[in-house]
Amino acid sequence: MPARRAARTCALLALCLLGSAAQDFGPTRFICTSVPVDADMCAASVAAGGAEELRSNVLQLRETVLQQKETILSQKETIRELTTKLGRCESQSTLDAGAGEARAGGGRKQPGSGKNTMGDLSRTPAAETLSQLGQTLQSLKTRLENLEQYSRLNSSSQTNSLKDLLQSKIDDLERQVLSRVNTLEEGKGGPKNDTEERVKIESALTSLHQRISELEKGQKDNRPGDKFQLTFPLRTNYMYAKVKKSLPEMYAFSVCMWLKSSAAPGVGTPFSYAVPGQANELVLIEWGNNPMEILINDKVAKLPFVINDGQWHHICITWTTRDGVWEAYQDGTQGGNGENLAPYHPIKPQGVLVLGQEQDTLGGGFDATQAFVGELAHFNIWDRKLTPGEVYNLATCSTKALSGNVIAWAESHIEIYGGATKWTFEACRQIN
Repeated sequence: MPARRAARTCALLALCLLGSAAQDFGPTRFICTSVPVDADMCAASVAAGGAEELRSNVLQLRETVLQQKETILSQKETIRELTTKLGRCESQSTLDAGAGEARAGGGRKQPGSGKNTMGDLSRTPAAETLSQLGQTLQSLKTRLENLEQYSRLNSSSQTNSLKDLLQSKIDDLERQVLSRVNTLEEGKGGPKNDTEERVKIESALTSLHQRISELEKGQKDNRPGDKFQLTFPLRTNYMYAKVKKSLPEMYAFSVCMWLKSSAAPGVGTPFSYAVPGQANELVLIEWGNNPMEILINDKVAKLPFVINDGQWHHICITWTTRDGVWEAYQDGTQGGNGENLAPYHPIKPQGVLVLGQEQDTLGGGFDATQAFVGELAHFNIWDRKLTPGEVYNLATCSTKALSGNVIAWAESHIEIYGGATKWTFEACRQIN
């Protein structure tokens, strides 16, 4: 009996303590105190001197709970920090993988991306950089050899001195390129140095081209102003030509040209016309594994052209704003047509017309992956739809062939940059 009474007393005391303190604290320790059967349990426990001990236990429990809370908060903060770092790592891995896939694959750049890559460093290995620049230098050397033959037939001390000077410049440029590539292979180059060196090399190429062009001028004086072609030997973001004249507002157009390319995948961008606020006002592009496309105000039509076989091909695209009707001709024959291409949108005036590069910003923002590689000639634009007969005359180099009434192909209308070259047009000579 006494034992049972003591257990009942302990249970009642526990209930008393729970009613007063268990809501505020975590784990509770029960202490049993013997009191008379008819006494107030809670009051008796206090009177028996257990109050001080209970208070001490309560304070200790409170301190434990507070410490545990601080520990939990600290652990949460650590977990949050680690989660943030992990997220950054995963994000960077995703970006790196995406960049790799983008370089490996193809596809037209999304309109409005606006990325300016004009100052981007080359992502190609040092050996490939040397190979590309070597091709450009070889092209210039070939032109010098042609000039040497010309100078032998037309002896001139001025011509010979210019030739010797240019040969010396080419030798110096080759030494610069080789030195730069060795530096890249040794891993000594920094981003700033890379940019400065590339700007120097590009500037030297442009200067060299200009001097050679001056020397070639004597050979071209007897050639008609439209009997020339542009050559873009490399896929770069600095080699291009610019048409000096802009386009007027047009409610219809025909754009025709000769192209020769064996580039893959995609020949790149033969021309692009950008206006303020719209970089893709009028663009012809074949990028990656996609078919060639014509863009008007960012609207797209896929064209049936197949031209990257290393042969000259004549292509024409006609369009009218009424219902957005378009037609595509290759080598004088219509191969495709459609409608609803930017209907009722007139081509805007006062833009920049570039040959060989796709513009992301007005007159710039070139991306090497979208550059045209090959040869281009007889680029003409009319502000109306040509008839099938007129297109055929152009493709067969007929004497009845018309020149563009908006943009006519003439050396005086074209400025070239970055090592692109001009030479005598071959396609019509082969046809005739």
